[in-house]
Amino acid sequence: MPTYDYLCTACSHRFEAVQSIKDDALTTCPQCGGTLRKVFGLPGIVLKGGGFYKTDNRSGGDSSSSSD
Repeated sequence: MPTYDYLCTACSHRFEAVQSIKDDALTTCPQCGGTLRKVFGLPGIVLKGGGFYKTDNRSGGDSSSSSD
């Protein structure tokens, strides 16, 4: 099950909640009863470096020109 980050707009309490995708988002802060909002972070995977384009791994030939 995914983990979601929440932030209270009233007291700035930040916490994580493990919820099913089908569950409704939490709306009330467990500390002060204020309004919550979901916090979106960075993606879990970042693709860097070569090898992500079809011309990167071709042997021979010039990769700067495309003849497709």
